[in-house]
Amino acid sequence: MNGTTTTDIYEIRVQGNLTGEKWAAQFDGMEIQHDTPGVTTLVGKVIDQAALYGILSRLRDLALPLISVRIIDNSK
Repeated sequence: MNGTTTTDIYEIRVQGNLTGEKWAAQFDGMEIQHDTPGVTTLVGKVIDQAALYGILSRLRDLALPLISVRIIDNSK
């Protein structure tokens, strides 16, 4: 990203389990998936780097180890 507002779709994987609708609200409505036991995957649109850093900060505050962050669609 170059600092401008975009709408990229990210996949963020963390070690740990986040379940329930309250977590989707905490993470800007991202879809929460559990394809691997003990791993939570957040998938959704992130409008800019500030929003991405906000999501990552919330995960850090929950002490959930970060596994990966990747853009799965960056259509602009």
